[in-house]
Amino acid sequence: MRKEDFSGEIIIDRIWPGVDHGAIPARGQHNFQQEIRCRIFSHGTDMIRGQLNYLEPGSVRWKNARMKQGENDSYSAFIKLGHEGIYRFYVEAWFDDIGTWFRNLEKWKDSGEDISQDIEAGIALFKEIRKNATAHHAGKIDAAITELKEKRDFQKNQMDAIGNLILKYQDRRSRTRSEKYEINSLGRKAYFGSWYEMFPRSQSSIPGKHGTFRDCIKRLPDIKEMGFDVIYLPPIHPIGKTNRRGKNGAMPASRGDPGSPWAIGNIHGGHKAINPDLGTMEDFRELVSAASKEGISVALDIALQCSPDHPYVREHPEWFYRRPDGSIRYAENPPKKYFDIYPLNFRCENRKELWEEIRSILEFWIGAGIRIFRVDNPHTKPLNFWKWLISEINSRYPDVVFLSEAFTKPSVMYQLSKFGFQQSYTYFTWKNYDYEIRDYFTELSTRQISSFFQPMLFTNTPDILPFILQNGGRAAFILRAVLAATLSPLWGIYSGFELCENTAIPGTEEYLDSEKFQLRQRDWRGPGNIREIIGKLNAIREKVLNFQKHGNVKFINTDNHNILAYTRTLRGSASILIVVNINPFEIHSSSVSTPEDWLEDDRKEFPVIDLVTGESMVWGKGNNVVKLVPEYRCAVILSKVDE
Repeated sequence: MRKEDFSGEIIIDRIWPGVDHGAIPARGQHNFQQEIRCRIFSHGTDMIRGQLNYLEPGSVRWKNARMKQGENDSYSAFIKLGHEGIYRFYVEAWFDDIGTWFRNLEKWKDSGEDISQDIEAGIALFKEIRKNATAHHAGKIDAAITELKEKRDFQKNQMDAIGNLILKYQDRRSRTRSEKYEINSLGRKAYFGSWYEMFPRSQSSIPGKHGTFRDCIKRLPDIKEMGFDVIYLPPIHPIGKTNRRGKNGAMPASRGDPGSPWAIGNIHGGHKAINPDLGTMEDFRELVSAASKEGISVALDIALQCSPDHPYVREHPEWFYRRPDGSIRYAENPPKKYFDIYPLNFRCENRKELWEEIRSILEFWIGAGIRIFRVDNPHTKPLNFWKWLISEINSRYPDVVFLSEAFTKPSVMYQLSKFGFQQSYTYFTWKNYDYEIRDYFTELSTRQISSFFQPMLFTNTPDILPFILQNGGRAAFILRAVLAATLSPLWGIYSGFELCENTAIPGTEEYLDSEKFQLRQRDWRGPGNIREIIGKLNAIREKVLNFQKHGNVKFINTDNHNILAYTRTLRGSASILIVVNINPFEIHSSSVSTPEDWLEDDRKEFPVIDLVTGESMVWGKGNNVVKLVPEYRCAVILSKVDE
């Protein structure tokens, strides 16, 4: 007789987190609770039980957790990602015959129906699970059977008492399993960080003197005081002299102009060498060590391009693009040409040799103590190159983090993240209006995107001085810092932001007298600086775990488009409410809706505290009016006080 196939009776779909239907591991956060959701359904009305099965990194023993049923056939479970590395999981579902029997029994009783036959059906079901039970557990099941026979009834507390035995021994009718999925539980540096970008050559306190790594060491306490835990250095390699660009990018350069650090390579070496004006390799290692003692990581820029003086040009001319006349092609971004840079040809005939050389560059700097790389313009290189390279590096050095500086199409930005980049630049720099910010960060917080994309919010960069900072004065710098620091676990500033530097080349987003082409010396505690507010923001982020979780931004209603309000949620904790006046020119007020999870008790009023000022206030149910003054108090970060 042919065996019946009931494998398709129960459907499991919409599994999350799942990237490209499980083809790519989703991103998780070490030491945080990870939600796993799916949809489970079938024909008819029989109850279905869902179970999550998961395997921790390095373990061979599968664990399981019961999935809780929600609305519209949704099921969910939470597990703590207590280890770094790859978690594997799948979902299992089966018909819960005893649960269905008891649910129906309760309904028949409530409606006054005769339940005698239902009692007999229950006795039969319990007898079936007793066959599978150990002698120790059989007694409890016998007691349930006796209860049914004698009292012709069964209560919820009795079901609860033997619930685990039912789960353990009942037949899992029509059991169905999903495909296996993976979650990469990332270490803290991969998902949380406050970055400070600085040019080492501008750290000297002596006007006109080229800064060194030792000058950077002297600045570490200052950077630590502001609460930053990553310093990011633009390329530190020898700088080409051929077609060197001078002040404000002018050509030819004047005598003594240091050139752009992104024009890499000269007679002193290439990507594995250090600009001798900055110091020695020993000096660099000392900087990395000193930063580590302050709790600061050093991130290094990886720009895969060469100056015409780079040793690769002489040793491997086949690695570069050629023009029709046979000369090497300069870097281009029409209508611009960068005559001080040659791009590498990642599709050249000797690409295997080129790719392996680039891997060796990363391994060289990993050997020097670097574990974070900011990658320049990755979207201009083949996607499969990054998939190969990051996989190669992370398989040997799983703690190495890659930040993608890809200001390009969303599809490419997202694919770079799927192929390995743990962090990514975003369009935050240009999002100024309430609807722009709401729409963008609602998208980034969706389950689909947040399962693989971790946004880095830079307020400014050496290439970008946004118009709002040019025109909005000190108030604009404060409000943009608040937004960047509270909308994502990853944020950063380019040095000079804390001094509210905002002088641009007219009509552009380019800094006038940009550090990209010249030395700069600054008074790091100059008048009008916003060091204190930056320090407070970083202290709040460090203390409050809500700000360290990805994908948990939710916007709430206001009645003034100049006032933006949103929460950062965390399972097991009350939401943090952030309200910001995004207009740097005017005082604004708004009615702000109370976060839903603040309304779980019966109190009409409850205390909250502003984490920025430490001020206590009373918040009521419904809507509350918030008045925000640019520069003086452009935002509040409110935490509900437990009583």
